[in-house]
Amino acid sequence: MGQLAARWIIHADLDAFYAAVEQRDNPELRGRPVLVGGRPDGRGVVATASYEARRFGVHSAMPMATAVRHCPEGIIIRPRFERYREMSRQVMDIFRAVTPVIEPQSLDEAYLDITDAAGRYPPRAVAIAIDIKERVQTETGLTISVGLSAIKCVSKIASDLQKPDGLVVVPAGQEREFLAPLAVGKLAGIGPKSAARLIDDGVHTIGDLAAMPDDWFTRRFGKRGPGIRDRARGIADEPVQTRRETKSISSETTFRQDLSDPDELLGVIERLAGSVADALNRKGFAGRTVTVKIRLADYTTFTRQQTLPEATGDDATIAAAAWTLLEREMQPGRAFRLLGVGVSGFAGNDEPPRVALASPQPQRSLNLLAV
Repeated sequence: MGQLAARWIIHADLDAFYAAVEQRDNPELRGRPVLVGGRPDGRGVVATASYEARRFGVHSAMPMATAVRHCPEGIIIRPRFERYREMSRQVMDIFRAVTPVIEPQSLDEAYLDITDAAGRYPPRAVAIAIDIKERVQTETGLTISVGLSAIKCVSKIASDLQKPDGLVVVPAGQEREFLAPLAVGKLAGIGPKSAARLIDDGVHTIGDLAAMPDDWFTRRFGKRGPGIRDRARGIADEPVQTRRETKSISSETTFRQDLSDPDELLGVIERLAGSVADALNRKGFAGRTVTVKIRLADYTTFTRQQTLPEATGDDATIAAAAWTLLEREMQPGRAFRLLGVGVSGFAGNDEPPRVALASPQPQRSLNLLAV
């Protein structure tokens, strides 16, 4: 398995999560193409497609009307977000039984630092990864794909290579070799447009990118250059983030392709708000300040925030405030690369929060969008 690792990090990603939960709960859906999302009436989108549907070219964020044309036999299921949160909590509990060093990314994925449990011994780390996969399968009926390496961003890439139900292990010291043949667009920080420009310049793989001179990265990517260089060379040193004192709770997502369609953007806001609300409710928190993080197609990044009259942990309230903030930034020709939603301004421990339990829905109505 190679040299002893300084640490071992797992990236665990539940496979086709929403669709898998529906197939788990309803045996009649197993083995059939399932489309979780909105109605095919011109506004609904696919939140998650089962692997049976993906064979027809259906993918997340695709308009449902298009998905039905690709997959006429697809079974459309309206999302059941509370059920997905319940299943997510079960999976996260399995993770916590292995290590307290966990960084959830969303309802269906998380990073786990298992160094202490593995004793820095590679075969033990692999055994733990296998055990986690087996426990998730046995206790929840779901499958996860796992990437295991000494480096966080490498584990993320590895977890995506053998879906569904995959396990990819990258031995310590072999990160650069593992990354080298992969398409340059698989590297964090390289989106579709950046990848297309790099390919035009003859940089096709992560290995091609890693071989570029140090000063080239700064010229090409500005202040992001050193981070991209280190990730391409497999030497990034980003820890799994756990916070003891929570000042804010947020969730964000980077799109495979820049988004500008209002319906799709609203779907993202609703999904992120649901993830944040779930985390707030687990911790028993409620906050008054809703923040939206925005990254444009040109990588310009900024935040906007709104203070509510009452503290809230309600997903509809959070979504409505976040949508109001985002809608103000939508302009003709403007596309978005990343969106994040966060809540802060928690009530003090000696002051029970007044929680807003319900709110009007955003003016647009769209189902959650999963990525």
